Amino acid sequence: MSDFNLYIPIEVRYSDLDPQWHVNNARLVSFLESARFAYIRRLNLWDGKSFFELPLIVADVHVSYLAPIFLGQPVRVGVRVSRIGTKSLTFEYQVEDSSTAQVLAKAETVMVAYDYNKHTSIPVSAEWRARIGEFEGKTF
Repeated sequence: MSDFNLYIPIEVRYSDLDPQWHVNNARLVSFLESARFAYIRRLNLWDGKSFFELPLIVADVHVSYLAPIFLGQPVRVGVRVSRIGTKSLTFEYQVEDSSTAQVLAKAETVMVAYDYNKHTSIPVSAEWRARIGEFEGKTF
């Protein structure tokens, strides 16, 4: 899908499975987290050294589970930022079978810009807004 400028591969592990032998719903949210971190690192928004310097906190998560994901299934997650507000960003995700392009799940997280040292929300920085806008090809 051309709507996502970044996809990351996911290896489905035995520990990701639930008793029904498909990926547990909570583990799928971890796949989203991996994609979000890859996005942030790809855009050099965070150096990966101190989590206190990563100014985001999860405010809201929505997942639509469309098909089960099984052990050994080739999976990838597309990630993008669709909205940047004053103090929050909306990330959108699409989980797909890498070989068939079947959409397995769609999701969205609202992330609040956050100062972990002061325990308060902060404005999204102009630097983040510019880098994300350039990567996504739009103005935020």
